[in-house]
Amino acid sequence: MNYGIIRKALGSILLLEAFFMLPSCFIGFYLNEPDKYPFLICIALTGVLGALMHYPKTNNKKIRIKEGFAIVTFGWVLISFFGALPYILSGSMSSFADAFFETVSGFTTTGATVIDNVEVLPKGLLFWRSFTHWIGGMGILVFMVALLPAMGVGGFQIFKAESPGPTSDRFVPRIKDTAKILYITYISMTALQIILLLLGGMSLFDSMLHTFGTVGTGGLSNKSLSIGAYDSTYIHMVISIFMILSGINFSLYYAIYKGRGKEVLKDEELRLYLIIISISTILIGLNLKISALQSAGVAFKDALFQVSSIITTTGYTTVDYDLWPAFSKAILFLLMFVGGCAGSTAGGVKTIRILVLLKTIKRKIMEIFHPRAVIPIKNGDEIVSDDTVSSISTFYALYIFIFLISTVIISLEGVNFESAASSVATTLGNVGPGFGFVGPRNTFSGYSPYSKMFFSFLMLLGRLELFTIMALLAPKTWKNEM
Repeated sequence: MNYGIIRKALGSILLLEAFFMLPSCFIGFYLNEPDKYPFLICIALTGVLGALMHYPKTNNKKIRIKEGFAIVTFGWVLISFFGALPYILSGSMSSFADAFFETVSGFTTTGATVIDNVEVLPKGLLFWRSFTHWIGGMGILVFMVALLPAMGVGGFQIFKAESPGPTSDRFVPRIKDTAKILYITYISMTALQIILLLLGGMSLFDSMLHTFGTVGTGGLSNKSLSIGAYDSTYIHMVISIFMILSGINFSLYYAIYKGRGKEVLKDEELRLYLIIISISTILIGLNLKISALQSAGVAFKDALFQVSSIITTTGYTTVDYDLWPAFSKAILFLLMFVGGCAGSTAGGVKTIRILVLLKTIKRKIMEIFHPRAVIPIKNGDEIVSDDTVSSISTFYALYIFIFLISTVIISLEGVNFESAASSVATTLGNVGPGFGFVGPRNTFSGYSPYSKMFFSFLMLLGRLELFTIMALLAPKTWKNEM
């Protein structure tokens, strides 16, 4: 293990975090809010430690896959720890477990919260809370990859370890250029949504915060009622559309930019993703209409919003879907285990894994009737390797095992099964709100500090897709090798 380059990279991450705290500090001073000096202290602490870690030279600048795993895992833990300090120093939270949970939820784009009355927070802290979504959505580590060449360091192993989905291939030759293209797309979508929300009558501050939560598929709002606080069909539809767009593989936007539209139309993961959204919206919309809860127009509008929010793991809400019929709630619960497309800002299992799983099942059925046939699994025109199929199968087994064990652990809190299971599903899948005890009108504040720290671990585990953290548990990872 190359500890020198790990220390140097983690220092770079802390320096970036200190830089990203500046807008919140500026807001605090501009509005004379009580969080201005706490942010100034946090910037100083984070920046000084980052500099002390980054600037000492290291002779070996090689980053292998295990160094990549270590940088990614400890990077997320470090930014969450230092990102929690403004909550503590400003007096907004007295419990470190609460502050750490809230920050991990922000950076991992989960959107779960322990704050019962979010409107009382200072504006600078509200901005930081939502800005962590935007930073974590594409990944502060992917942002750092664009800067690594200046250090004389290659960043593909970090990119590979941090990027969501079973594949993380670069779509231009240099990884630095890949990171830049991703962020150009990300920033463009952010700017466009802010403009559209402003046109809908939302204030600039609210437009920015809700765009951070949408494009980053996070879901933390500065309103206790979330998007339901805005009685505007226009705003609901804009956010619905951008949630769906943010759940699509960002490489497809680059393909459109390069004039390869046919390639996008043939993308099987995208088609499955849109099919799942369409079918789920229709089924829930019909269920709400038949149950006489809403008119047809309102039913399908609310159904589209909540389906888009859950499948993309954004977690925004417009209504209390915990009051919906059991059929609609069951669909939403299943969507927590789907997630967006690989290469998007969304969390969850990812649609590409669902696609490969369905094709694997189809192949097994066909092999019953044609035992001698060699039937490859394809994603478009490309054959999915047996190693990838095996990796996806292992991921499913591990994901379900962690979900079941975690549900049993959380049930020790004395909550009912629906609450325990949805609490685990929504944190492990980086979704946000769940059902029952953690429904859309409730928070995670009722859980003990130990459970909140456990949920924080699940959020990190889900954001880094299990194997990145699990790999660090192997003793061989920490051996020094030439």
